[in-house]
Amino acid sequence: MSLRYSLVSIHPEKEDKMNRLEAIVKWLSDPLRDIFAAATGLPLSEIEEIRLRTSKPLLLQGKDSEYFLDAWGKSVSSEKAYHVQREDLMQTLERMTQSSLYAAEDELRQGYITLPGGHRVGVTGEVTLKQGMVQNLKHISGLNIRLALEISGQAPQILPRLIRADGSLYHTLILSPPRAGKTTLLRDLIRCISDGVPNLSLKGQTVGVVDERGEIAGMWQGHPSYNLGCRTDILDGCPKAIGMSMLIRSMSPRVVAVDELGHPQDVEAVLDALRTGVSVLSTAHAESGEEAKKRPVLKALFASGVFERLVILSRRKGPGTVESIFDLKNQLELRRD
Repeated sequence: MSLRYSLVSIHPEKEDKMNRLEAIVKWLSDPLRDIFAAATGLPLSEIEEIRLRTSKPLLLQGKDSEYFLDAWGKSVSSEKAYHVQREDLMQTLERMTQSSLYAAEDELRQGYITLPGGHRVGVTGEVTLKQGMVQNLKHISGLNIRLALEISGQAPQILPRLIRADGSLYHTLILSPPRAGKTTLLRDLIRCISDGVPNLSLKGQTVGVVDERGEIAGMWQGHPSYNLGCRTDILDGCPKAIGMSMLIRSMSPRVVAVDELGHPQDVEAVLDALRTGVSVLSTAHAESGEEAKKRPVLKALFASGVFERLVILSRRKGPGTVESIFDLKNQLELRRD
């Protein structure tokens, strides 16, 4: 049974979200597929995560709510919900890796795999270490399926505060707590900078993207799942510290974009990039500038005066809510939502 035709009252504006949920359901085990096919009367178009844990209830995480589903697709208490079996996890993972866990070994060592469409699947289990490094992940105990969502339109609204008179980008850092849309906004900014925005008299620029965790472009067998613009070059699965240098040497970008600064090596990589004259566009996890400055790596970047613009996001009005934009050089708030 097709998922979309088993649901009722799907509004046109939610169709894209439903299509994304359908794209996820096809990877699930047969019992889990049947549950979603039978589900009715639930706001499935608003689901952001599907949590599968061995011997634990099937849990759907929405924007502001969570739902436990029973074997007939009904929302019930956790005690009455369908309890995910080990066989569900193994069949789901086998489908997601196209029956080749070995081929997905590199991703699994990072604790995730990426599906077509940029959907991210977090994986937990027993970790095997060698010389302090993760070698393998076995006896899988949980999957967290995060549905990717491509939202455009926010970037053109804030770009005037992020670009100089000559069209070059100020070195910009986007901060947000988890699931608040920082990667989504980053994609939108990359696309606009790459393609150009005629209404802003912004000409398209070459953008180099280091997609260390595969979340920005959602590459699948060499093809990006997201439109990052016609002048964008992507290094997928490459550490930021290495990738930024590679792109600058080989692709001559005007802007280098990376996601989730957080390692000591990232600091030197960003500083090296600045010495070449490129603009840096990045994100990091934090709810505020004050919180970010308490983290050693980000504190070092703030102290060095690298970033000129700071964008703060929240989920107050949904993912991607721009709370404020700061001019860090002049200690001036440019916008408060």
